[in-house]
Amino acid sequence: MGRIYSKNKIYLFNLVIILVGFLAFNFAFPQILNLPWFPKRDFKLGLDLQGGVRLVYQVDFSQIKEEDKKLVLEGLKEILERRVNLFGAKEPLIQIQGEKIVVELPGTIDPEKAVKEIGKTPYLEFREEKEDFLKILEEKGKEISKEDLDKIFVSTPLTGRYLKRADVVFDPMTSQPSVSLEFNEEGAKIFEDLTQKNIGKHLAIFIDQKLISSPVVREKISGGKAQITGNFTIEEARELARNLNAGALPAPINLVSQTTVGPTLGKISLEKSLKAGIIGLLAISIFMILFYRLPGVLASLALMFYLFFVLFLFKLFSFTFTLAGIGGFLLSLGMAVDANILIFSRMREEIKEGKKLKEALEEAIKRAWPAIRDGNLTTLIVAMIFFFLGTSFVRGFAMTLSLGILVSMFTAIFVTSNFLRMFIETKLEKIKILW
Repeated sequence: MGRIYSKNKIYLFNLVIILVGFLAFNFAFPQILNLPWFPKRDFKLGLDLQGGVRLVYQVDFSQIKEEDKKLVLEGLKEILERRVNLFGAKEPLIQIQGEKIVVELPGTIDPEKAVKEIGKTPYLEFREEKEDFLKILEEKGKEISKEDLDKIFVSTPLTGRYLKRADVVFDPMTSQPSVSLEFNEEGAKIFEDLTQKNIGKHLAIFIDQKLISSPVVREKISGGKAQITGNFTIEEARELARNLNAGALPAPINLVSQTTVGPTLGKISLEKSLKAGIIGLLAISIFMILFYRLPGVLASLALMFYLFFVLFLFKLFSFTFTLAGIGGFLLSLGMAVDANILIFSRMREEIKEGKKLKEALEEAIKRAWPAIRDGNLTTLIVAMIFFFLGTSFVRGFAMTLSLGILVSMFTAIFVTSNFLRMFIETKLEKIKILW
């Protein structure tokens, strides 16, 4: 790991780090300097910091085949996402955890209304065209009101209870995706009658009274099997099939857990977390300065850049801050200090043996790197296991820990070391008490 750099490269690198740190600081906290070039956007806060409602639903798979469970879960998740949008919740989070669906609605939400509306079993229905569909659609746009829908379409006896399944299929000649439908025996008869009297017209498909597709009937269809064709992308075809299966398969969801966090409690949690972080950062800086002197001062400065870089990445990629995530962030801060301590301790030993700062620093980095690499790598592996196998709070902890470790390795190995290289062959190098 140890390399010899020219003074110009060292100064240029440090100048770039300071400039990037300044930009990251202003992106994370634009309100402090209030410069005009930086967008003012808030950090994305989780339920435990912002307050809100967390609902856990158990999916009833008693009438679902094992091979259909994943498809049903994905379809239900998309249905719930549409329902959640009706609340205007800011940054909702909906996750599949085993055979459960977790819905988190940060902000001021009426818990009773959320439970009532979100927990309904998806209602799939087919409607036939009543008036000129295209004419009204051109006038109103796709997001039309319920009154307009009633003018365009009329309900039919065909609902999701008659649909056996929907699948994505591909044309063997063109590889164009389409969605196949299969109705049960009773549904096949209803579907045959509908297609016979609606040739050339739209047969609209609704879920929760929201239009999801409006294919045109080309001919009378017997046997209960049909295909919805069009210029679908593969993902569009999959989404339509998931929605149809969610409304067709009898998989009701039952509320098994409800947690409400008030905005006041969330604010208190955030304030305490920030206070703990500031105290921890100050304590680490004081320890580093008292024990390692000038290298400790530079390490504390590098930790400030570490803080700016991590917060910049969180805001840039809209990562969610939770209490567990802040815990992972603070733990990664300790990992950054650990790397500095390994380098500084080894460097101090090399200096005591009579080596100059340049040789001592490069040797220290070279010898400390395997321990830093292995320690951080094992922590990253554990964090990845937490992320892929854990629940939402554990995943938040794992994500911030992983991001923090990667940034901390950069600041410890490159930023702090290059700050130290500025003092090579200077008068300060000869002042032993500084080292």
